[in-house]
Amino acid sequence: MDFPVIYTNVWDTLIAVPAIMIITQILKLYFRMPKQFVPAVAVISGFLFSVLVSHPSSLLAGLFMGWFYGYAAIGNYAAMKSAWKAFRKK
Repeated sequence: MDFPVIYTNVWDTLIAVPAIMIITQILKLYFRMPKQFVPAVAVISGFLFSVLVSHPSSLLAGLFMGWFYGYAAIGNYAAMKSAWKAFRKK
């Protein structure tokens, strides 16, 4: 089995992760989604963005990178929320 060659540059991450964060926030706002479903929506959005936009030639590469995009968006949101709460306490 040959593993796919995955070409990722900084622009994929600088565009994909904020786009996924924005998509999840818009969906949460308009559809009143329960909080426990938001991470799943972020990962699914990461899969879709990666497979359809970043890596359309390789499904395996798209799924691999989509996983990272989705979880990077989740981690960035959690870090920003924690920092904001800590800032507001002071």
